[in-house]
Amino acid sequence: MTELLPADSAMGAVTLRVADLDAMTAYYRDAVTLSVLAQEGGRTILGRAATPVVILEHAPELRHAGPRDAGLFHTAILFDTEETLAAAVYSVARRAPGTFTGSADHLVSKAFYFTDPEGNGVELYWDRDRTQWSWTHGQVEMATLYLDPNDFLGEHLSERAATLANAAADERLGDAVVGHVHLSVGDVATARAFYVDRLGFETTAALGDQALFVSAGGYHHHMAMNTWNSKGAGPRRLALGLGEVEIQVPTADDLGSLTERMRHYGVQTRDDGRSVAFDDPWANTVRVVA
Repeated sequence: MTELLPADSAMGAVTLRVADLDAMTAYYRDAVTLSVLAQEGGRTILGRAATPVVILEHAPELRHAGPRDAGLFHTAILFDTEETLAAAVYSVARRAPGTFTGSADHLVSKAFYFTDPEGNGVELYWDRDRTQWSWTHGQVEMATLYLDPNDFLGEHLSERAATLANAAADERLGDAVVGHVHLSVGDVATARAFYVDRLGFETTAALGDQALFVSAGGYHHHMAMNTWNSKGAGPRRLALGLGEVEIQVPTADDLGSLTERMRHYGVQTRDDGRSVAFDDPWANTVRVVA
């Protein structure tokens, strides 16, 4: 029996290595409507209400990864209400309209998709209440249904939200956190062996050998891995894009037992006393904090 991650585990901030720190900061601050929480040296932390969501690290010496490489598929930012999601979608539509790539009703959630100025995928979404999710044989029912962005904004963009989308960052409505992180990987079987059998997520949905969705505590998914662009990809070289994914566990004891488990499986871990980091089979760095 695989040990599982604690039920109240959650995702933390996603770190991105970026070539143009000013342009990327402006996108996540002004378009996506995150606040700058801290800025030092070549590093900018953005989020809401003191919760980091995206950390940008200036790495102008690096090159972009290839389109078929493993790495980040998207960072999914979860908003607490449809009104706050609508404000963010409206803001991106006004300030960076060319970055919109699509929208969908996934039954468990409503989602809007974008690509940031350096090619990193971004999802902005809102969850339906868990009582409305449907489960069959341990798999959550998700779909990709048409969601008209104009209809959504017409229904949920209040005057207050539209005004505050343009307001000073500390006046913006509501909370936003990293709800899930979706990776591009070389193959799903290897991803399952690492993220389910070793790390301790539970599978919540699978699309054959194309995609895997996993979570802790019955969430629809905290992480997903797909091969849509990256089938057969090997380990990443150091490049712009994903720096690391953070997973939060409730206690130091949880962190300790996870570290022991990964070492038992021969996964090399890096422990700095506050967090433990390790690489998945494609050299995507995962950092776990208590």
